Amino acid sequence: MALSKSSLEERVASELAALGATRQGEHSWVNRLAKAIANAVVDEIQSNAEVPVTGGSSAGTYKVE
Repeated sequence: MALSKSSLEERVASELAALGATRQGEHSWVNRLAKAIANAVVDEIQSNAEVPVTGGSSAGTYKVE
C-alpha cells in the first residue's frame, strides 16, 4: 500500500475529533494540524526509511519511496 498524505490527514483529524476536538469553526486548528502532521510523517518516511532484504538475488537495503 502506498503512503497517502490525504488519507493520513483524515485519519489524524478523525482521531483528534474522537478525543473531543472540533474540526469546524473559525478558530479550529484540527484540520491544519492534521495536514501538517501527515505531511511531516509521510515526507520523513519517504526520505529516510529503508527495507533490508536478507536473502535471494535481491539481497541488500532499499529506500522506501
